[in-house]
Amino acid sequence: MSPNPSEPDNEPGAEMPLVAHLTELRARLLRCVIAIFIVFLALFYFAQDIYTIVSAPLRAYLPEGATMIATGVASPFLTPFKLTAWCALFLAIPIILHQAWGFIAPGLYRHEKRIAVPLLVSSILLFYAGMAFAYFFVFPLIFHFFASVTPEGVAMMTDINEYLDFVLTLFFAFGVAFEIPVATFLVVWVGVVDIATLKKSRPYVIVGCFVVGMILTPPDIFSQTLLAVPMWLLFEVGLLFGSMVRKNERRDREEPTSDDQPPAPLS
Repeated sequence: MSPNPSEPDNEPGAEMPLVAHLTELRARLLRCVIAIFIVFLALFYFAQDIYTIVSAPLRAYLPEGATMIATGVASPFLTPFKLTAWCALFLAIPIILHQAWGFIAPGLYRHEKRIAVPLLVSSILLFYAGMAFAYFFVFPLIFHFFASVTPEGVAMMTDINEYLDFVLTLFFAFGVAFEIPVATFLVVWVGVVDIATLKKSRPYVIVGCFVVGMILTPPDIFSQTLLAVPMWLLFEVGLLFGSMVRKNERRDREEPTSDDQPPAPLS
């Protein structure tokens, strides 16, 4: 270990050659693929049950006697298969991020590692929190709204593949949106922008949240608003934690060290 916290932990001059970096990168990518494949095999037997769970928010608001439909010949098999593959990817995210961390960690300073580990864990938890928020809160509101505005004489019978594409888009959008506190903290911690600039840019951030909501969600104002408002609130959370870190850093710089303390008076 280097005695200077501002230096990397590895030995000076012990740089890995490019071939070694590429070899390690290939090995870590292979581990990620293997992890996804193993999770997929474990889930494949329950593919139909997984789709039943994911489709529950829509089926709860279908008219009495109505069901979801499969317009493609192979859709009853391929759609649950596709969902299981995406579930395997989502569940393997901790392993993927762990491999990414193992690849970049040797090049980080010790004080960067102390910040990076909590950020890595919080990124994983926030992504899953975003997906949970979409499933338990957003989906019931959206599907209830869609069912209530269905014109008279129109049977609401959704294709299973179209529904899967719809919910995967929302899962990904909300998972990424919930990473905003981490992104805000990082730009403040790295020094890209300061807190005062971010506070002055708040109106533009709010407009940007609605623009992103418009791009990432289906073309209805309801789901766009349900994404944009949490994004703005999460930005405020990241701003709060960034301010706390900056205050702690200023306090540490202002506190005198033991060498700066005046000598104690003789008794």
